[in-house]
Amino acid sequence: MADTAARRAGLSPLASYAERFATATRASGGALRLAELPFLAQVDVRLDPKGPAADAVGLALGLPLPLEPNTVAHGGEFAALWLGPDEWLVIGPAGTGTHLEARLREAVGDRHAAVVDVSAQRTTLLVGGARAAELLAHGCSLDLHPRAFGAGRCAQTTLARAQVVLVPREEHRPGFRVLVRSSFARYLAEWLLDAASEYLWNSPDSTRPEGCPR
Repeated sequence: MADTAARRAGLSPLASYAERFATATRASGGALRLAELPFLAQVDVRLDPKGPAADAVGLALGLPLPLEPNTVAHGGEFAALWLGPDEWLVIGPAGTGTHLEARLREAVGDRHAAVVDVSAQRTTLLVGGARAAELLAHGCSLDLHPRAFGAGRCAQTTLARAQVVLVPREEHRPGFRVLVRSSFARYLAEWLLDAASEYLWNSPDSTRPEGCPR
């Protein structure tokens, strides 16, 4: 109910967590960065990767759909995530989901394909900083070391038992994007803040800012 009310008010699923994320980020001394990346366009695409629809989508995006499992293709303002042998999630700038869906539908025309705007299904969390992988490892069974799961990869997995899509950031920007269903966003935000507490203001003489998890 809260999620529905927030959407009707034009708020993102984690709008109320912005200050708590900012407080935790400051308290980590640069070790972590927590934030929501709200309203990113997310369009689910299903088609034959060897068919003409795949080529049409690639031309419309300016990047080829990745064919290797659990990889990401980047091009300009778009990214295409491999979710399955015939399924991709195309991510674009915030608030452009309807436009992106229409653009891809026009590209595929009457070819056999499914293009659906799923932007409202998930929100995106940024978990950045040098301790990001260590933090996520508390609730994720994947090997998150850059050698095993670095830039250009993605995975559908669980984080603290919530289903997520996990995407490492660029090599020079440590951290991850965590795509989580809106209905689980608050639960995951609370888990992240709690798990991050051991990295915040470790000195016994430090005073935690108001709103920082204890």
